[in-house]
Amino acid sequence: MSTINYDNRYFKSISNSTNGDAGDETVFHYRQEGDLVWATYRGGQVRFGTLVAKIGCDGALDMRYQHLNDHGQLMTGVCRSVPELLPDGHLRLHEKWRWTCRDGSEGESVIEELK
Repeated sequence: MSTINYDNRYFKSISNSTNGDAGDETVFHYRQEGDLVWATYRGGQVRFGTLVAKIGCDGALDMRYQHLNDHGQLMTGVCRSVPELLPDGHLRLHEKWRWTCRDGSEGESVIEELK
């Protein structure tokens, strides 16, 4: 896969496991410098969140995230996000994540670039 530039791309959650906080109202704003990627996100059950990631040699993102949800809980986790380049040039990210707080449960989500 060719190098992906995430800088100034917006993504929306299109699916998530039931134990996740991000939903169809959650929007992510990604930025990038070299192999460093970061984002802010908010919407739905997420009041505000941030993430930081490193792009691996396979193109996947190894990330850590944190956010405050609408119940006032500070949530933290780890995620591996694998990019898929869609025919129209937009990105879809397939994510496997795990809470590092609460019950430590795992989940899967998909976010897609806004067109």
